[in-house]
Amino acid sequence: MNEGEMLLIKVPASTANLGPGFDSIGLALNLYLTLEVARSECWEVIPLTEELKEFPNDESNFIIRTAIEVAETFETILAPCQIKVGSNIPLARGLGSSASAIVAGIELADQVGNLQLTKQQKFEIASKMEGHPDNVGASIFGGLVIGCQIGEEVDAEIIHSIDLEVLAVIPEEELLTKSSRGVLPSSLSFGEAVSAGAISNLLVAALLTGNIELAGKMMKQDKYHQPYRKELVPHLQIMEEQAYKLGAYGVALSGAGPTVLCFVKPGEMDSLMEGLTAILPEMCFLPLEIDKEGSICSGAIVTEIK
Repeated sequence: MNEGEMLLIKVPASTANLGPGFDSIGLALNLYLTLEVARSECWEVIPLTEELKEFPNDESNFIIRTAIEVAETFETILAPCQIKVGSNIPLARGLGSSASAIVAGIELADQVGNLQLTKQQKFEIASKMEGHPDNVGASIFGGLVIGCQIGEEVDAEIIHSIDLEVLAVIPEEELLTKSSRGVLPSSLSFGEAVSAGAISNLLVAALLTGNIELAGKMMKQDKYHQPYRKELVPHLQIMEEQAYKLGAYGVALSGAGPTVLCFVKPGEMDSLMEGLTAILPEMCFLPLEIDKEGSICSGAIVTEIK
């Protein structure tokens, strides 16, 4: 490596569920958490964006704690580093900010500790930490991830052939996953579960065959979480009523919310944004694309650069 170069870790954002794919379907998006890593005498985090300044700047930082925890499971002690952290992933908005931090911590442990983990190993560790495989799977592998976690086992199929245009509609206020999960029912009847599963199955089939209208229809038919979360995310109902008229073929709550995603036909993005801005002027509108690479590490760890 050349003088002055350092290790760069780049982790994409993600959305989960896509409606009925609750805790099992994730999609990587082209917003990123980035870490610039160099050797140092002590652990230090330097935030590169204003939002990140609220987090600890020493080894109690979540990313560093994750890295140390992962390394310890492999009986490895990490040498301290200085880490410059940047992110354009909105926090607590349902775009996988916590999952990207988990993946970044695992990548940090892998690189600094020379653990030589495979993508599958990273996926298993991240899924166990997160509790479900959708967001972390998308951040690690990129593309569309359909995963299943039962006990200690986690399996997934990754599809990179899908191209979707996405408009993220992001409110100012945060919504923590814990609060959003609190409104969900503790159980579904057998009949409701069968129906919900059928809708989810058909969503996946429609995505894989390119039947975008049918995929959008299934997003709206979700029975697992969206009907219950509408009380916390009132703009979801408004968008379901209006976005289809403006060129969207699908609308889905992004993860636990409050961000709502519109899936857009090619050429319809500008008119959709214009129409929704008139209806929801207080929202932030962000056109996004699918990230198909997943988490990336490049460069090498060097001595701290002053």
